[in-house]
Amino acid sequence: MRLRKASALAASVIALSLAATACGSDDGDGDGGDGGSGSDGGGSISIGIKYDQPGLGLKTPDGDFVGFDVDVATFIAGELGYEPDQIDWVESPSGDRETMLSRGDVDFIVASYSITDERKEQVDFAGPYFVANQDLLIRAGESVPDEEAINDLTLCSVGGSTSAAKIKENIAPDAQLNELGTYSECLTGLENGAVDALTTDDSILAGYAAQEQNVGKFELAGLALGPEHYGVGVPKGETELRDDINAAITKMVDDGAWEEAVEANFGPANYNAEPAPEITETS
Repeated sequence: MRLRKASALAASVIALSLAATACGSDDGDGDGGDGGSGSDGGGSISIGIKYDQPGLGLKTPDGDFVGFDVDVATFIAGELGYEPDQIDWVESPSGDRETMLSRGDVDFIVASYSITDERKEQVDFAGPYFVANQDLLIRAGESVPDEEAINDLTLCSVGGSTSAAKIKENIAPDAQLNELGTYSECLTGLENGAVDALTTDDSILAGYAAQEQNVGKFELAGLALGPEHYGVGVPKGETELRDDINAAITKMVDDGAWEEAVEANFGPANYNAEPAPEITETS
């Protein structure tokens, strides 16, 4: 069982160290962290991210992790008392996030995790820390004139995502929707002509379009299909951890680190991000 909160305050360090001793850490879900407090230099924290979302959460060929979500998660971990080398990054597919939090696989999740009422029945959120809008990624030179035209398309999205749910229930119920495990699989289908468009948040789509190997192949349709407010997922009832993460997000914005991370990760894609949103998940 992993500890789900860390603090730089000495009293919290002592308490968490005792908890780590009592609970142990044999789950092995990260890269071998022991689940203790980071402030005493002897522990680690497990954070769920995506491994296949350029610009947000990406595992590089040499094993590094990069992206805006990674930068936000690293900043939060630092405010909780952990150094970057004390973070165990855990892949968190869209359909598995609630389960991973409920069974303690990770301490929190920063993985383009949209805040919804349905999800809040199972987990709690801090934030939001980012606002995106759903759109379509299409092959360069093609177009989708309006929302109604989506009904005639074969689409791909990830199962368990809010994007897939919105397409089926609200946006284009007549469209043929393929739900796969990752957006990378959808991108392959788009490239080889198996599907007409990949649909998810424009921040994710911009990241794919900006990858060196994809430049000139794809473009965004430019349809605003509804906002997505990204939150940091925490286990249900972990209100102290939620509040600490909210404080870390606020500090990241106030210090200018949030804007720097936006520019570093989305600037190359010419993606115009929304301003930092107001934190709403406080109770």
